[in-house]
Amino acid sequence: MPSKITLALADDELLFRQGLISIISKEKKLDILFDAEDGNDLIKQLRTAAVKPEIILTDLKMPGLNGVEVTKLVRQEFPCIKIIALTSYYSKQFILNMISIGAVAYLAKNSTPKLMIKTINEVAENGFYYDDQVMNYIHDDLLNTNKENRKSNFDKAFLTKREREVMTLICKQYTTNEIGEKLFISPRTVEGHRNNLLSKTASKNIAGLVVYCIQNKLVDLEEQFE
Repeated sequence: MPSKITLALADDELLFRQGLISIISKEKKLDILFDAEDGNDLIKQLRTAAVKPEIILTDLKMPGLNGVEVTKLVRQEFPCIKIIALTSYYSKQFILNMISIGAVAYLAKNSTPKLMIKTINEVAENGFYYDDQVMNYIHDDLLNTNKENRKSNFDKAFLTKREREVMTLICKQYTTNEIGEKLFISPRTVEGHRNNLLSKTASKNIAGLVVYCIQNKLVDLEEQFE
């Protein structure tokens, strides 16, 4: 039986936090280790917890230590934990800032429960989840800002043909198993290529790899693999 996805929640609005707990608790694959009333409470519990969560869902607007500061601290102290940012603000610059400091997914507070569960599962499976709107923001801002002055210093010849294929499919948000099926290779081989890509691009996680690839024009999202 596959292990459960372990979570922690942080939100200063008790009613909203309890609503999240109620929704998530109905999912057999998900397990909430603890919830926190604000950022300080979250960091305190993380530092003392014997078992760390795989994913944290954190509100961004909290008194004291807000979600932006929480994300920075978690990335520094617990780099293996993935952050899903919860917020009422869905502005382009705010989203891009959160991605730049380490959030691997961005979820509006008025999202449906179905989308929240999908986002959690995608992050657990792929390491990140950016919906079409967020991907468009990344493209528009990171790829096109100062386009005439932006030049990639990355030598594409440093990557093998297979690594480039895996990288493109990762950016298209295919799962490890789906990449393996599409390229006729084993999931373990896919993981090996993914680790090589992280190493070669000096990316700390898959979300960072995606942003790096877009910034340096390393992928063609229209490319098809038959």
